[in-house]
Amino acid sequence: MALTLYVDTDRWRAHQQSVLQQFPGIVPVCKGNGYGFGHERLAEEVTRSGSDMLAVGTTYEAARTKDWFGGDLLVLTPYRRDEEPVPLPDRVVRTVSSVEGVGLMRGARVVIEVMSSMKRHGVAEEDLSRLHTAIDEVRLEGFAIHLPLDRADGSDAVEEVIGWMDRLRAARLPLHTMFVSHLKPDEFTRLQQQFPQTRFRARIGTRLWLGDPGATEYRGAVLDVTRIAKGERFGYRQSRSPGDGWLAVVAGGTSHGVGLEAPKALHGMTSRAKGVARAGLATVNRNLSPFVWGDRQRWFAEPPHMQVSILFVPEDAPEPKVGEELVAHLRHTTTTVDRTVDR
Repeated sequence: MALTLYVDTDRWRAHQQSVLQQFPGIVPVCKGNGYGFGHERLAEEVTRSGSDMLAVGTTYEAARTKDWFGGDLLVLTPYRRDEEPVPLPDRVVRTVSSVEGVGLMRGARVVIEVMSSMKRHGVAEEDLSRLHTAIDEVRLEGFAIHLPLDRADGSDAVEEVIGWMDRLRAARLPLHTMFVSHLKPDEFTRLQQQFPQTRFRARIGTRLWLGDPGATEYRGAVLDVTRIAKGERFGYRQSRSPGDGWLAVVAGGTSHGVGLEAPKALHGMTSRAKGVARAGLATVNRNLSPFVWGDRQRWFAEPPHMQVSILFVPEDAPEPKVGEELVAHLRHTTTTVDRTVDR
């Protein structure tokens, strides 16, 4: 019995098709844990869709994915002088984010990233004039701009891209292809209409694979159920039970990503108050699990183990049975499952 990702395959693929239609020339992204599906599965989906390019996060991911996808592979992490060399085929395209980096990639296929308002990495405006000589030594596939998800200052994503298009044009650099990230469909269309001589290619991962939450569901199987009375001791640390009920041992632990959580950006007093409340409960060993039983998320009885979690189910809830499955609200990008089931 396992932690399982169930996929409504027809619905999932229908959503993929809608995104593909909204962003002609899309470059699907497959990085990290493959958005919960794995690199091999997503490579198969990209091949099925007919896309000619797949973006991965690192050279190590490219080395693995090359055996599953026959088209071009775009590595999103920029090239660095001292990086470990990884044998890769010629169909791998490297991202470069500095003039010096371009100079070190002689003969290679490259995409040059410019510095967006993300301020993460990229060629700065004042360095554009220095690219002329450097790009003569590489096979330039285009430029790229990685945009922020939120714009608290009310600025316009399209205007930011237009600003860079104007700078590149003023520097007399080739504008045949521009790779973009985090644009809405209407914004993407506006750019393509304004610059018909440039091919815009949207690099998309989350929206493509996870844009329809109803198409997927995580479930953990119940492995054991033990009756427990209030105050009775249990577990590794011999904690006391908070009440009468059951201890349910459920498939899914830290090795699957259960109990792991990325920091969240909190906005507004309500979300901040909830964050304070969660932190306060954690100090008295009250941690809400991602598993749902009897229409409610249940508390961890103790911190999750490597491959299982132990939940406390109070006696006013239905008694869990071995073999039943509990829905789990898990983050796709931090979860590794035992199996994936298409249905």
